[in-house]
Amino acid sequence: MNDLAPLLTAEGQALLDAVRGIAPADELAVATRLRREHPAALVSAAIGQAGLRRRAAVKFGAEDADRMFFTANGVEQSTRASVAGYRAARMRALGVASVADLCCGIGGDAIAFARAGIRVLAVDRDPVTAQAARFNAEALGLGELIEVREADVTEVDTGGCDAVFVDPARRGGRGRVFDPEAYSPPLSWAVGAALAAPRAALKIAPGVPHEAIPAEAEAEWISDGGDVKEAVLWFGAGEPGAVRATLLPGPRTLLGGGLPDPRVRPVGRYLYEPDGAVVRAHLVADVAREVGGGLIDETIAYVTADALLPTPYATAYEITDRLPFNVKKLKALLRERGVGILTVKKRGSAVEPEELRRKVLSKDRGPHSATVFLTRVAGAPTMLVGAPAGPAATAGGAS
Repeated sequence: MNDLAPLLTAEGQALLDAVRGIAPADELAVATRLRREHPAALVSAAIGQAGLRRRAAVKFGAEDADRMFFTANGVEQSTRASVAGYRAARMRALGVASVADLCCGIGGDAIAFARAGIRVLAVDRDPVTAQAARFNAEALGLGELIEVREADVTEVDTGGCDAVFVDPARRGGRGRVFDPEAYSPPLSWAVGAALAAPRAALKIAPGVPHEAIPAEAEAEWISDGGDVKEAVLWFGAGEPGAVRATLLPGPRTLLGGGLPDPRVRPVGRYLYEPDGAVVRAHLVADVAREVGGGLIDETIAYVTADALLPTPYATAYEITDRLPFNVKKLKALLRERGVGILTVKKRGSAVEPEELRRKVLSKDRGPHSATVFLTRVAGAPTMLVGAPAGPAATAGGAS
């Protein structure tokens, strides 16, 4: 069904109530029963919407997701509510009272802006997506703060807004798009729109090359619970050329100090695994300075140190063993230690963690746990064995 409006009718709402919480395994049986009394297309739309709401609950929370309307692309591309809320709060702190949300999708960012007290002009050219955004604003009681417009964002006048937020589509017919100029609209257009506004934020893929970041922007990488979610280019906020990593929940923000690459040093007692946002922002040197450490290899983002120092930007592990890469030796070591629960982490290694875990854990597994890092030390394939170093140094998420 290419129109969400039938789901807003009394019959559509009744069907949505009837399929709320339905398990995927029960969909066929429920659909067969409901089609005896309701149009097949409407039943399919309701069951499809229930599935999308189930997926969206991870990003929006079950309470909001159960009242919202989604498209498949909308669920996939929408921002997690915690991240959108952080960005909206930063916009509000900058004094923004109105924002043009260009490429608004199903309205996740617009909802966050409105809940921060910011008036929103939300624009999307896809009719069903814009329809979903409009329905969602009303469903969450934010209709007075969010105006949804179905239009091409390149033709919309944003002159009356304090700020512009652009979230270009980064998926095409063949999947995820990595070239910023292949975004829809292209990054160059989004940058032009940002420079023409008093303040702006552009959401981009976290893997964007640093050389593609315009000099006028501050670049921020955001992770939530240790998972890198996005990069944001800020204009009219912060210092042009500045780089920061922000960790949620918190937020905790590490502002880059422009440090040179850390020195490579021998593996010490502790290994620090920087949060993924720190790695993407190229701020490993700042973490190394904070803990008084260095790199285990010039190409690997693991920091080693002799002391255990608390930092929210990396997870600390105490290293007990260092071995050249050798599956048999690792298996013998784990059997000797009675390890039955093994966490495998890797940087700079092609070995698949599940494959290694299957090969090295004995059938008569012991009760203890361990972490093994598959990596390189001074260029040599190496296995570092250890365990989390304790809560004082593990406030950050692991990448």
